[in-house]
Amino acid sequence: MLFNIFILLAGLALLVWSADKFVYGAAAFARNLGLPPLLIGLTIVAMGSSTPEMFVAATASMNNMTDTAIGNVLGSNVANITLILGVTALFGAIAVSKQTLTREIPLMLAATAVAGYLLHDGQLSRNDGLILLGLFIALMAYLIWQGLQQRKQQLATVVADDIDTDEIPLGVPTYIAIIWIIVGIILLPLSADWMVQGAVGIAKAFHLSDLVIGLTIIAVGTSLPELAACIAGIIKKEDDLAIGNIVGSNLFNILAVLAIPGLIAPGAIDAAAFNRDFFMVLATSAALPLLVLLTGKRRQLTRWHGLLFLVIFIAYQSALFIAR
Repeated sequence: MLFNIFILLAGLALLVWSADKFVYGAAAFARNLGLPPLLIGLTIVAMGSSTPEMFVAATASMNNMTDTAIGNVLGSNVANITLILGVTALFGAIAVSKQTLTREIPLMLAATAVAGYLLHDGQLSRNDGLILLGLFIALMAYLIWQGLQQRKQQLATVVADDIDTDEIPLGVPTYIAIIWIIVGIILLPLSADWMVQGAVGIAKAFHLSDLVIGLTIIAVGTSLPELAACIAGIIKKEDDLAIGNIVGSNLFNILAVLAIPGLIAPGAIDAAAFNRDFFMVLATSAALPLLVLLTGKRRQLTRWHGLLFLVIFIAYQSALFIAR
């Protein structure tokens, strides 16, 4: 058990670190190629916080643990809203922009509905994976187009408000950027494998199913980068960075990450993934804009909302361990 805990924590720490360095190198390399900072922010930087989920999903799928990969996506989306936004809101009320309420959040809800439709038959087929991947590519094209149009009009809001282009490294030599990309390519799958193996060892000791492993230990672990990003956004008084990070991460998870097990290890899934966990994702995703709208013109998540989200997170995690 102690060895599994060590492997899990070491894998998680290395996964978060290597994902950060990979994104740093990729963003620096793209900037050195002359790509616009806004474009880099909308693609590489925006996907950065979902990199751990991507590699964990790929690793689990290659080990024929499709339910763990699916649980990681669904569990991460629930944790992002209930745990991450819950903790972040305790630091102070989080203002939500009109653009986020009318554009990004509806996109997240639409993507969630599509995923539910694809999962409702108890299968995640390769065609389902291709559909999700196609929607992800279409979404990225749309966001890039929107960002470039807004930039032309000198109104670069929308997702540009949710992406901190100041985080894009400047003045990094190309060879250094390539080194960090290579380091990430090597360490990301290795650390993801350590994390999966450690989580499986711990979970098996408690007789947890593959789905619950993904929904609990792995989902919470891979959501930690979002927690750091959200708290940083609140400290810098840039609330939209916090909300945008969560909404963007959930969008990438449901479209790009969920496509991975469908493409690598298609087949039948645990019935509870749709009957129980998908509806938890849908409910928490819908609760986010509802609670914000209930505050009227203030349009914010309050400390009370944060406390409510944390109570929901604890209750959900407790129910999963009881149900196993």
